[in-house]
Amino acid sequence: MGARWAAHGRGSPVTLVVHGLGATEGEARIPASGLPGTRVVITLPGHGSAPDAPPSYWNYASVAADVLAVADEVEATRAVGVSLGAGALTRIAADHPGRFERLALLLPAALDRPREVAATWAFERLAAAVADGPEALREIVAADIPAGIEVGDYVDRRAEALLRLEDALRELPEQVPVPDPAALAAVRSEVLVIGATDDPLHPAEVAKAVAAAFVRARLEILSSTAPMVTHRRELRRLLADFLR
Repeated sequence: MGARWAAHGRGSPVTLVVHGLGATEGEARIPASGLPGTRVVITLPGHGSAPDAPPSYWNYASVAADVLAVADEVEATRAVGVSLGAGALTRIAADHPGRFERLALLLPAALDRPREVAATWAFERLAAAVADGPEALREIVAADIPAGIEVGDYVDRRAEALLRLEDALRELPEQVPVPDPAALAAVRSEVLVIGATDDPLHPAEVAKAVAAAFVRARLEILSSTAPMVTHRRELRRLLADFLR
Protein backbone atom coordinates (compact mmCIF):
# COMPACT_ATOMS: atom_id res chain seq x y z
CA MET A 1 0.00 0.00 0.00
CA GLY A 2 1.50 3.32 -1.07
CA ALA A 3 -1.07 5.58 0.56
CA ARG A 4 -0.43 7.44 3.83
CA TRP A 5 -3.02 8.68 6.28
CA ALA A 6 -3.41 11.01 9.25
CA ALA A 7 -6.19 11.05 11.85
CA HIS A 8 -7.78 14.18 13.29
CA GLY A 9 -10.27 14.35 16.14
CA ARG A 10 -11.37 11.38 18.20
CA GLY A 11 -14.16 8.90 18.76
CA SER A 12 -16.95 7.73 16.50
CA PRO A 13 -17.88 7.89 13.72
CA VAL A 14 -14.69 7.40 11.74
CA THR A 15 -14.86 9.18 8.38
CA LEU A 16 -12.36 8.57 5.59
CA VAL A 17 -11.48 11.57 3.37
CA VAL A 18 -9.95 10.89 -0.07
CA HIS A 19 -8.58 13.78 -2.12
CA GLY A 20 -8.54 14.43 -5.86
CA LEU A 21 -5.63 14.17 -8.26
CA GLY A 22 -2.97 16.79 -7.61
CA ALA A 23 -4.60 18.07 -4.43
CA THR A 24 -2.37 20.08 -2.12
CA GLU A 25 -2.18 19.00 1.52
CA GLY A 26 -4.42 21.90 2.54
CA GLU A 27 -6.91 21.15 -0.22
CA ALA A 28 -7.06 17.49 0.81
CA ARG A 29 -8.15 18.49 4.32
CA ILE A 30 -11.00 20.80 3.23
CA PRO A 31 -13.76 18.12 3.25
CA ALA A 32 -12.70 16.98 6.75
CA SER A 33 -13.31 20.36 8.39
CA GLY A 34 -16.14 20.40 10.90
CA LEU A 35 -17.05 16.72 10.68
CA PRO A 36 -17.88 14.85 13.89
CA GLY A 37 -15.76 12.07 15.39
CA THR A 38 -12.47 11.00 13.81
CA ARG A 39 -11.48 12.22 10.36
CA VAL A 40 -8.87 10.13 8.56
CA VAL A 41 -7.33 12.03 5.64
CA ILE A 42 -5.61 9.86 3.05
CA THR A 43 -2.58 10.95 1.03
CA LEU A 44 -2.44 8.93 -2.18
CA PRO A 45 0.85 7.92 -3.85
CA GLY A 46 2.58 10.76 -5.66
CA HIS A 47 1.12 13.35 -3.28
CA GLY A 48 2.47 15.10 -0.20
CA SER A 49 4.57 12.80 1.99
CA ALA A 50 3.51 9.60 0.17
CA PRO A 51 6.02 7.89 -2.12
CA ASP A 52 5.72 8.16 -5.88
CA ALA A 53 3.27 5.79 -7.48
CA PRO A 54 4.69 2.55 -8.90
CA PRO A 55 4.43 1.85 -12.65
CA SER A 56 0.90 1.17 -13.93
CA TYR A 57 -0.64 2.35 -10.64
CA TRP A 58 -2.99 4.97 -12.07
CA ASN A 59 -6.27 3.15 -12.51
CA TYR A 60 -9.33 3.13 -10.29
CA ALA A 61 -8.86 -0.48 -9.18
CA SER A 62 -5.39 0.27 -7.77
CA VAL A 63 -6.47 3.50 -6.06
CA ALA A 64 -9.59 1.82 -4.66
CA ALA A 65 -7.47 -1.02 -3.23
CA ASP A 66 -5.28 1.50 -1.37
CA VAL A 67 -8.31 3.40 -0.08
CA LEU A 68 -10.07 0.22 1.05
CA ALA A 69 -6.94 -0.95 2.90
CA VAL A 70 -6.87 2.29 4.89
CA ALA A 71 -10.64 2.15 5.51
CA ASP A 72 -10.30 -1.34 6.95
CA GLU A 73 -7.25 -0.42 9.02
CA VAL A 74 -8.98 2.56 10.70
CA GLU A 75 -12.45 0.93 10.72
CA ALA A 76 -14.07 3.79 8.85
CA THR A 77 -17.84 3.60 8.47
CA ARG A 78 -18.22 6.74 6.35
CA ALA A 79 -16.22 8.25 3.53
CA VAL A 80 -15.85 11.45 1.53
CA GLY A 81 -14.13 11.52 -1.85
CA VAL A 82 -13.29 14.34 -4.23
CA SER A 83 -12.93 13.71 -8.00
CA LEU A 84 -10.43 10.81 -8.17
CA GLY A 85 -11.31 10.02 -4.55
CA ALA A 86 -15.00 9.94 -5.46
CA GLY A 87 -14.24 7.52 -8.28
CA ALA A 88 -12.27 5.24 -5.96
CA LEU A 89 -15.10 5.19 -3.42
CA THR A 90 -17.64 4.48 -6.15
CA ARG A 91 -15.50 1.52 -7.24
CA ILE A 92 -15.37 0.25 -3.65
CA ALA A 93 -19.15 0.60 -3.34
CA ALA A 94 -19.65 -1.44 -6.51
CA ASP A 95 -17.31 -4.21 -5.33
CA HIS A 96 -18.33 -4.10 -1.64
CA PRO A 97 -21.92 -2.79 -1.46
CA GLY A 98 -22.19 -2.89 2.32
CA ARG A 99 -18.79 -1.44 3.20
CA PHE A 100 -19.85 2.11 4.18
CA GLU A 101 -22.91 3.49 5.94
CA ARG A 102 -22.63 6.87 4.25
CA LEU A 103 -20.75 8.13 1.19
CA ALA A 104 -20.23 11.71 0.04
CA LEU A 105 -19.00 11.93 -3.55
CA LEU A 106 -17.78 15.40 -4.51
CA LEU A 107 -17.21 16.32 -8.16
CA PRO A 108 -17.19 12.84 -9.68
CA ALA A 109 -15.36 12.97 -13.01
CA ALA A 110 -16.40 9.67 -14.58
CA LEU A 111 -18.61 6.66 -13.97
CA ASP A 112 -18.71 4.00 -16.70
CA ARG A 113 -17.18 5.99 -19.58
CA PRO A 114 -13.81 7.69 -20.04
CA ARG A 115 -13.72 11.44 -19.49
CA GLU A 116 -15.18 13.68 -22.14
CA VAL A 117 -13.04 15.26 -24.87
CA ALA A 118 -12.79 18.65 -23.13
CA ALA A 119 -11.57 17.06 -19.89
CA THR A 120 -9.13 14.78 -21.72
CA TRP A 121 -7.69 17.78 -23.56
CA ALA A 122 -7.30 19.66 -20.26
CA PHE A 123 -5.35 16.72 -18.84
CA GLU A 124 -3.16 16.58 -21.94
CA ARG A 125 -2.33 20.28 -21.52
CA LEU A 126 -1.37 19.70 -17.89
CA ALA A 127 0.78 16.68 -18.77
CA ALA A 128 2.55 18.68 -21.49
CA ALA A 129 3.11 21.53 -19.02
CA VAL A 130 4.68 19.10 -16.53
CA ALA A 131 7.17 18.17 -19.22
CA ASP A 132 7.80 21.87 -20.00
CA GLY A 133 8.53 22.77 -16.38
CA PRO A 134 7.11 24.53 -13.31
CA GLU A 135 6.49 27.95 -14.89
CA ALA A 136 4.33 26.56 -17.70
CA LEU A 137 2.39 24.52 -15.16
CA ARG A 138 1.83 27.52 -12.88
CA GLU A 139 0.40 29.51 -15.79
CA ILE A 140 -2.19 26.83 -16.55
CA VAL A 141 -3.15 26.38 -12.89
CA ALA A 142 -3.49 30.15 -12.42
CA ALA A 143 -5.69 30.45 -15.52
CA ASP A 144 -8.22 28.06 -13.96
CA ILE A 145 -8.72 30.17 -10.82
CA PRO A 146 -11.93 32.26 -11.03
CA ALA A 147 -11.30 36.00 -11.15
CA GLY A 148 -11.42 37.85 -7.85
CA ILE A 149 -10.77 34.81 -5.64
CA GLU A 150 -7.86 35.06 -3.16
CA VAL A 151 -6.03 31.73 -3.03
CA GLY A 152 -2.73 32.58 -1.29
CA ASP A 153 0.06 30.25 -2.42
CA TYR A 154 -2.36 27.70 -3.87
CA VAL A 155 -1.08 28.05 -7.45
CA ASP A 156 2.51 27.27 -6.43
CA ARG A 157 1.48 24.36 -4.19
CA ARG A 158 -0.84 22.89 -6.84
CA ALA A 159 1.86 23.14 -9.51
CA GLU A 160 4.36 21.43 -7.19
CA ALA A 161 1.89 18.60 -6.61
CA LEU A 162 1.19 18.09 -10.32
CA LEU A 163 4.90 17.91 -11.20
CA ARG A 164 4.95 14.38 -9.72
CA LEU A 165 1.89 13.20 -11.62
CA GLU A 166 2.62 13.19 -15.35
CA ASP A 167 1.79 9.47 -15.65
CA ALA A 168 -1.52 9.96 -13.85
CA LEU A 169 -2.44 12.93 -16.04
CA ARG A 170 -1.87 10.82 -19.15
CA GLU A 171 -3.45 7.58 -17.95
CA LEU A 172 -6.49 8.42 -15.83
CA PRO A 173 -8.64 10.13 -18.51
CA GLU A 174 -8.96 6.75 -20.26
CA GLN A 175 -10.00 4.91 -17.08
CA VAL A 176 -13.51 4.31 -15.69
CA PRO A 177 -14.38 3.78 -12.01
CA VAL A 178 -17.23 1.30 -12.55
CA PRO A 179 -17.53 -0.66 -15.82
CA ASP A 180 -21.08 -1.74 -14.94
CA PRO A 181 -23.07 0.86 -12.93
CA ALA A 182 -25.83 -1.70 -12.36
CA ALA A 183 -23.62 -3.07 -9.57
CA LEU A 184 -24.36 0.10 -7.57
CA ALA A 185 -28.04 -0.83 -7.30
CA ALA A 186 -27.07 -3.25 -4.51
CA VAL A 187 -25.65 -0.41 -2.39
CA ARG A 188 -27.93 0.62 0.48
CA SER A 189 -25.66 3.34 1.85
CA GLU A 190 -26.94 6.89 2.14
CA VAL A 191 -25.13 8.80 -0.60
CA LEU A 192 -24.59 12.53 -1.19
CA VAL A 193 -23.37 13.53 -4.65
CA ILE A 194 -22.18 17.11 -5.24
CA GLY A 195 -21.56 18.39 -8.75
CA ALA A 196 -20.97 21.74 -10.42
CA THR A 197 -22.57 23.52 -13.35
CA ASP A 198 -19.50 24.76 -15.22
CA ASP A 199 -16.49 22.73 -14.07
CA PRO A 200 -14.89 21.41 -17.28
CA LEU A 201 -13.17 18.52 -15.50
CA HIS A 202 -16.27 17.44 -13.58
CA PRO A 203 -19.40 17.75 -15.76
CA ALA A 204 -22.74 18.04 -13.99
CA GLU A 205 -24.04 15.21 -16.19
CA VAL A 206 -21.57 12.83 -14.56
CA ALA A 207 -22.72 13.84 -11.07
CA LYS A 208 -26.33 13.23 -12.14
CA ALA A 209 -25.45 9.80 -13.56
CA VAL A 210 -23.60 8.81 -10.38
CA ALA A 211 -26.52 9.88 -8.18
CA ALA A 212 -28.99 8.02 -10.40
CA ALA A 213 -26.96 4.79 -10.11
CA PHE A 214 -27.46 4.59 -6.32
CA VAL A 215 -30.76 3.69 -4.67
CA ARG A 216 -30.50 6.17 -1.79
CA ALA A 217 -28.70 9.20 -3.23
CA ARG A 218 -29.23 12.95 -2.89
CA LEU A 219 -27.84 15.27 -5.57
CA GLU A 220 -26.62 18.84 -5.07
CA ILE A 221 -25.37 20.95 -8.00
CA LEU A 222 -23.39 24.12 -7.23
CA SER A 223 -23.16 27.01 -9.68
CA SER A 224 -19.39 27.28 -10.12
CA THR A 225 -16.44 26.48 -12.35
CA ALA A 226 -14.28 25.51 -9.35
CA PRO A 227 -16.41 24.83 -6.25
CA MET A 228 -13.47 23.64 -4.12
CA VAL A 229 -12.18 27.19 -4.45
CA THR A 230 -15.36 29.27 -4.65
CA HIS A 231 -17.82 27.30 -2.47
CA ARG A 232 -15.77 25.93 0.41
CA ARG A 233 -18.20 27.13 3.06
CA GLU A 234 -21.20 25.62 1.31
CA LEU A 235 -19.38 22.34 0.71
CA ARG A 236 -18.48 22.12 4.39
CA ARG A 237 -22.08 22.85 5.38
CA LEU A 238 -23.46 20.18 3.05
CA LEU A 239 -20.98 17.60 4.32
CA ALA A 240 -21.50 18.47 7.98
CA ASP A 241 -25.28 18.24 7.62
CA PHE A 242 -25.03 14.92 5.80
CA LEU A 243 -22.49 13.32 8.13
CA ARG A 244 -23.54 14.82 11.45
